[in-house]
Amino acid sequence: MRADELRPRVQAVLPGIRADLEDLVRIESVSADPARHGEVQRSAEAVKALFEAEGFDLRIVTAEGGLPAVIGRKNGPEGAPTVLLYAHHDVQPENDHADWDSPPYEPTERDGRLYGRGAADDKAGIAAHLAAIRALGDDLPVNVVLFCEGEEEIGSDTLVAMLAQEKEHLAADVIVIADSGNWDIGVPALTTSLRGLVRVDIEVRTLGHAVHSGMWGGLVPDSIMTLARLIASLHDDEGNVVIDGLHAGPAADVEYPEERLRAESGALPGIRWIGSGPIVERLWTKPALSITGLDAPQVFGASNTLVPGARARISLRIAPGDTTENAVACLRKHLETHIPWGAELGFTVVDTGEATAIDAQGPAYDVARDAFTQAWDGVAPVDMGVGGSIPFIAEFVDTFPGASVLVTGVEDPDTRAHGANEGLHLAEFERVCLAEALLLANLGSVSQ
Repeated sequence: MRADELRPRVQAVLPGIRADLEDLVRIESVSADPARHGEVQRSAEAVKALFEAEGFDLRIVTAEGGLPAVIGRKNGPEGAPTVLLYAHHDVQPENDHADWDSPPYEPTERDGRLYGRGAADDKAGIAAHLAAIRALGDDLPVNVVLFCEGEEEIGSDTLVAMLAQEKEHLAADVIVIADSGNWDIGVPALTTSLRGLVRVDIEVRTLGHAVHSGMWGGLVPDSIMTLARLIASLHDDEGNVVIDGLHAGPAADVEYPEERLRAESGALPGIRWIGSGPIVERLWTKPALSITGLDAPQVFGASNTLVPGARARISLRIAPGDTTENAVACLRKHLETHIPWGAELGFTVVDTGEATAIDAQGPAYDVARDAFTQAWDGVAPVDMGVGGSIPFIAEFVDTFPGASVLVTGVEDPDTRAHGANEGLHLAEFERVCLAEALLLANLGSVSQ
């Protein structure tokens, strides 16, 4: 099928799709809040009902006491390839409602965007799958498996168990993961690399108890200055991570204009970028390390004492091609080697998630690129990296090594996923729906 054949079908179903998306956004399916786990269940039931109406045979399932996922199937012609459509129905907490320009769970349109928690991440991914199915109707040329997860926003803790438990039902030739984004408004993308994540809590101790800073300062190191020295050892003067043994590699040949980079990052006007090498390598295929939390006495009320212990949380993003096992070992060795003045070091791994690199070559990727190019009126998709981590993608790749994994999504640089005023660009959403309908239609043609 061509875009001119499918576009009228997609446009015809979009009003109903938008209404269904808005109903999903009104459900406060915050997986991180135990008080709203009933809403996560209600969200799963709503997704199940939407796809049952399109002829899917569905179940709501859990693994190891986790939150509910929706799994089901709709068969196409005999002998057709099978396509797994992934999205997640849980959302991030909305945090302070005062930061939102409209109520977070009341979908609101402003200037071509639909605002609300989950309006993009990732209930729009569910809606895009639904739109493609509705647009194709009885002309669906492939078998479709739906997997709509309910705990992605809390790290997909039971996903490995879920994949093992449901592997037979989830097996597919092509996996479409609608949880990423596009390069820009008007420029589609396939995500082909994602960094992994290692989070570690470290504790530095220099004293058995606090002592007077005047009596002992100048002789005994306090834990905060010791921790500061240790943290400083993790980067060179340019801001490159200097932990021996970590992997780094090349990135896609993509230009990231300075003015766009500064606008999207929120960096203050006088801030200079850290690190060296191409911008996209620093963002996608080199390790990055941040300190995301500190435990130490507050400035207000601080006394004249040497602080005996201080803690920090390290967030280390690892490049595709590296492993979390290697990264943990390299980080630990660096810290043990560089901790000054004989201080004691505590080291606790909080969580990890593997990096992913996808070799996006083959018939399924060719069909996907053609579908995106048609849907975006001749603009070819960019092969894009992501600096953040979506560890579950590595789990899919490992569980189904023979499948072609397509990482797509509905987000754009101003989506503000996880933040206040999360919004879906409605014109881009229409293109996403058309692209997925074209993809499903033409994967069926390739198989025949």
